[in-house]
Amino acid sequence: MIWEAETESKFKTLISKIPVFHRHITESVVSRQAEKIAGNRNCSQVEDRDVIAAFFSDVPSPFYSMMVRLLEQNGFDYKKYGFPKETR
Repeated sequence: MIWEAETESKFKTLISKIPVFHRHITESVVSRQAEKIAGNRNCSQVEDRDVIAAFFSDVPSPFYSMMVRLLEQNGFDYKKYGFPKETR
C-alpha cells in the first residue's frame, strides 16, 4: 500500500528516534497495522490517522508516554483523531 508522502516522512523520522533495540519491531508492527487500518477505511493510502491509530492500538503500556511524546514531537496530532480513547 502507498503512504501519503508527509505521513511517511514523519513516520520515518519518528522511528529513527526510537531506541535501536525496539526500532525494527516497532516499524514493522506499526506499518503493518497502519496499512490494515487504512484498508479497513477503504482508503488507498496510509495517512496520519492510520499511523496514530496503529500506535495507540499496538504500543505496550510501559512505552505509552514515550509514544505520546514522539507523536507530538514529530507532528502527529493524535488529539485531532480522538486519541487517547482510554486512560492509561
